[in-house]
Amino acid sequence: MSIIKVKDKRFETSIPEAEIKQRVKEVAGMINKDMAGKNPLLLAVLNGSFIFAADLMREITIPCEISFVKLASYQGTQSTGVIKEVIGINEDLSGRSVIIVEDIVESGLTMKRMIETIGTRNPADVRICTLLLKPEKLKVDLDIDYVAFRIPNDFILGYGLDYDQQGRQLKDIYTLKED
Repeated sequence: MSIIKVKDKRFETSIPEAEIKQRVKEVAGMINKDMAGKNPLLLAVLNGSFIFAADLMREITIPCEISFVKLASYQGTQSTGVIKEVIGINEDLSGRSVIIVEDIVESGLTMKRMIETIGTRNPADVRICTLLLKPEKLKVDLDIDYVAFRIPNDFILGYGLDYDQQGRQLKDIYTLKED
């Protein structure tokens, strides 16, 4: 396990790049099977999911499309609890199979809001695909179709996730190391 420093905090490797790549391939395989013949729209939540979404899409072998939405609820290492939509959805979702691609689901409030917003646009179905899930932090009941990793309630960064906008470029996922 390597230890790195980002800004004023120390982090240690918790999920190495090879393990991430393997799980992304497995999740893409499930999507390929479940969505065969449907041309799903991947709706990636920025900023955190951009690396996961890109790697996932490269592993999907069925016809599909991608678009992006930006929501904000974090500052530093804490969720503000206030979710505000920054960039909206421009595609016609009527009759489409939509897969929300998220970096991490914690409380589930962001996903609940996304599903409510998308639901008003008459999609055929909406599924959730997340790189990381913190089951103990869920505050709402969600049906999450695709989960790459279930993790404990630790602060993490790397592979698209950040600490105060730093560390997104790291290939591994790191956990905050308390001193």
